[in-house]
Amino acid sequence: MIKVTFPDGAVREYESGVSALDIAKSISEGLARKVLAAEVDGKVIDSFRPLTQDVHLKLLTWDDNGGKSTFWHSSAHLLAEALEALYPGTKFGIGPAIEKGFYYDIDLGDRQLSDSDLVALEKKMKELALQKEVYTRKDVSKADAIEYFKEKGDQYKLELIDGLEDGHITFYTQGHFTDLCRGPHIPNTGFIKAIKLTNIAGAYWRGNEKNKMLTRIYGVTFPSQKELDEYVTMIEEAKKRDHRKIGKELELFTFSEKVGPGLPLWLPKGTLLRNKLQDFLQKELIARGYQPVMTPHIGSKQLYVTSGHWAKYGQDSFRPITTPQEGEEYMLKPMNCPHHCEIYKSSPRSYKDLPLRFSEFGTVYRYEQSGELHGLTRVRSFTQDDAHIFVTPDQVLEEFERNIDLVTFVFKALNFENFTAQVSLRDPNNKTKYIGSDENWDIAENAIRDAAKAKGLPFIEEEGEAAFYGPKLDFMVKDAIGRSWQLGTIQVDYNLPERFELEYVDSDNTKKRPVMIHRAPFGSIERFIAVLLENCAGNLPLWLAPIQVAILPISDKFNDYAKEVAIALRLLDITVNVDERNEKIGRKIRDTEVKKVPYMLVIGEKEANEKAVSIRRHGQGDLGTQPLDTFISNITKEIAEKK
Repeated sequence: MIKVTFPDGAVREYESGVSALDIAKSISEGLARKVLAAEVDGKVIDSFRPLTQDVHLKLLTWDDNGGKSTFWHSSAHLLAEALEALYPGTKFGIGPAIEKGFYYDIDLGDRQLSDSDLVALEKKMKELALQKEVYTRKDVSKADAIEYFKEKGDQYKLELIDGLEDGHITFYTQGHFTDLCRGPHIPNTGFIKAIKLTNIAGAYWRGNEKNKMLTRIYGVTFPSQKELDEYVTMIEEAKKRDHRKIGKELELFTFSEKVGPGLPLWLPKGTLLRNKLQDFLQKELIARGYQPVMTPHIGSKQLYVTSGHWAKYGQDSFRPITTPQEGEEYMLKPMNCPHHCEIYKSSPRSYKDLPLRFSEFGTVYRYEQSGELHGLTRVRSFTQDDAHIFVTPDQVLEEFERNIDLVTFVFKALNFENFTAQVSLRDPNNKTKYIGSDENWDIAENAIRDAAKAKGLPFIEEEGEAAFYGPKLDFMVKDAIGRSWQLGTIQVDYNLPERFELEYVDSDNTKKRPVMIHRAPFGSIERFIAVLLENCAGNLPLWLAPIQVAILPISDKFNDYAKEVAIALRLLDITVNVDERNEKIGRKIRDTEVKKVPYMLVIGEKEANEKAVSIRRHGQGDLGTQPLDTFISNITKEIAEKK
């Protein structure tokens, strides 16, 4: 007999060899029909795998991330089976689940797929799904695995096998398709009720531009047609809200091939938006005891060797720059934290100086593959609203709680109040990814849990999502159409202070190590703005709008008064545009409405004579006429309230 502990703490005994699916059936047939996989001692496995020892068990359904991931990975295998049936000789790369759906990288030789091919593949997948083919798992030796894929002539699978150890290789089969895979998978293809292949793209094998370009087919599946229909509706709405489209319409940013891919150019209105966001946060930081600092855009390679970034991310960074005379090596700055460690070391520190809070809107550079670049959400140059707080060990909890307060304050001001907190932990099965002792990692992980509990912040835990130097609390924000985005983050770090030999003199006159807290409420300003634009569909709140007021004189005769109004508003830091074009007022109003400017002030003879303005609100229309002083009083109050 084995003991199974459930999430609610209940413990039950079962015969050894029982599967999670058997356990679900013993509870109810309805539950068994929903179980997609099982989480056993924190690891997601097939629901049909036998359990032979005492375990902690969670049954995973569509409502769980692990369930969705298993569902979509199994759907990638279903796509592969359809491909092999329709296009014999297809060679297969990898087919993982992704955030929304799955993809499979394939080599079709000289054949090019079209949209009509996707329709045929969808049809074939639906036929196969209806057969309720069972997914079966088989352990195979490395020699047998090599022989199988040599016979198939699939060099991509052979390359993957080459990197695996004997005794850790498994095949999964459903129907007539067998794949090299570590799993897990759903019980059978019948769970897949609705299928949509979304697009075709190119992807270099293993992400290396020196390798062959493969065909990548993206898709998404659901356990019901209703959920697929809702997803398609969301995608159509997302297209309307695409920040790249809105950014062009509102003249916020652009990209230039001559400057380089992934390097955004901020136009005047976009720069105003960035500045307003930064000013908003900077004022709050000063009030909360932060000290602003500035660091260069480059740093010595040795700086990042010391921090550990070079060993962990050096191959994914821009290549070091060598000085022409001395031959010194420098890097485009991928992180701000090593620079801030050196600022800390610039003076002797006492326990009386701590917490010491350094903040910087620091631009960093990371080499993203060209195929992964996407508007402002994946770029090669971005600015972090970064801060590093140096504290004594007994200050960690209180300071972490203060940073939770800061992040939630920012989210509330920007209408991002629907979010999930995620405690991102190390992967216990891959300790080579991280630096530092297990003891310090345990302390840091528990400090994050304790701070979240102290603030009454519900959270989930995800293993393997920690930074290489420490665990973190990530904020997963859900936008207006239900998509989740990772924005703010707070991290606890015992390791960089050790590597940089940071010290402070404690009350007993001994030297001790501080603990470092990394935090960024926005994360990347570029990504934050992209999500913000899509969340509000470009209808930015008044206090953030690049142009808050458009002044529209109905003819040239009233341009002088229009400029007087503009000056009065600009003196109060209200951003204004005067439309002096020789156009009819109706055209000016329509054009301004498209630009989503919050207020329009129409200026004619009556307004000029009475020192008044005729007010229009974006999306609301005519609000009537007011004395200029009254309008100024009302708009300054509205901006200050940050509604």
